[in-house]
Amino acid sequence: MAQTGPGARGAGGLPVVVVGAGGMGRAWISTVLRSRDARLAGVADVIDGAAAGAVADLVPAGERDAVRTGTDALEVARAAGARAIIDVTIPAAHHAVTADALHAGYPVLGEKPCAATLAQALSLAGHAESTGRLFMISQSRRHNPHLREAARLAGELGGAGIVATRFSRAPRFGGFREEMAQPLIVDMAIHAFDAARVLVAGTPESVTAVSWNPAWSWYDGDAAASVTIRFDSGAVHTYEGSWCSPGRETSWNGEWSLSCPHGTVAWDGENPPSATREDGREVAGRAPAADALWELDSSLAAFCAALREGTTPESEVHENVWTQAIVEAAVRSAEDGRTVDLAEIMDEALTAARELDRSDGRSSALESWKTGSAGGGVV
Repeated sequence: MAQTGPGARGAGGLPVVVVGAGGMGRAWISTVLRSRDARLAGVADVIDGAAAGAVADLVPAGERDAVRTGTDALEVARAAGARAIIDVTIPAAHHAVTADALHAGYPVLGEKPCAATLAQALSLAGHAESTGRLFMISQSRRHNPHLREAARLAGELGGAGIVATRFSRAPRFGGFREEMAQPLIVDMAIHAFDAARVLVAGTPESVTAVSWNPAWSWYDGDAAASVTIRFDSGAVHTYEGSWCSPGRETSWNGEWSLSCPHGTVAWDGENPPSATREDGREVAGRAPAADALWELDSSLAAFCAALREGTTPESEVHENVWTQAIVEAAVRSAEDGRTVDLAEIMDEALTAARELDRSDGRSSALESWKTGSAGGGVV
């Protein structure tokens, strides 16, 4: 598995370059600016002037001269003396931006999804192996303290074996989401799929999904879905979601129920979870500490800690490919009307990733993988 790249902590924290100055890029710039572990050394965006505009809007006036900007990520990183790159480009650009950064010697923290396709994600796992640089994906919602408390409570009750998520929202985004074939599964349900992996033991094995678009939906593609994910531990996660259900909406994290051998955990997605033991006794979940880090802030701290300490973080690319595999399996299941084994998805992606890497010529690491599932083993 890929290990750490250069990550010595300098004055003010690890110097990083944020690549991508759109909405999420700006969120990451703000995250770095308030971090105790990282320092904003530069911002890059392919649109001329976008990086400088983001810096002008977000960075205090007295600090702007220390932040390099430009359209070429690696040029900005070299000029800024960066030690890591945060890739917040569109998914279609993730593979090129991350592979180039890894081969230039920079560890990468990437915004989800890992890449535009599972094949590209496996390819990036190979590039991480070939370069020995860390590539971590920021599945930021798994860094929610309430989710972690739900997992702790479930552990006290014997471990979650049945996990149910209900998600109901009615956002009117406009733009690409309303034009996607599978907007809910691909752009939103990925968060719940990944969060469930925090709550249950084992590796996902198969996915059964049904998706549809209600008559009143303002989306072109399927805005509602029912997905069942089975794990090799015997645990099952069911997800019922809609992006066109106005009225009684859930939180953006959804509503969760975790059935365990000795009780049930409930979480509304916004407040601390609670547990009901088999004897009926209610147990309140612990509130997060006042200084607890949340989501993007926690993800960045985990990335910096991994570089500093030489450890492997939770969402390192080899581990994270399973979340993307669930998404691709759900889409295929919904389209084909059948249960899809993740081994099938992973092996197909490995074949495509090997072809991608042979054309690229910089990494042959995937040639040693016996299967997609074995190579993408949970770390």
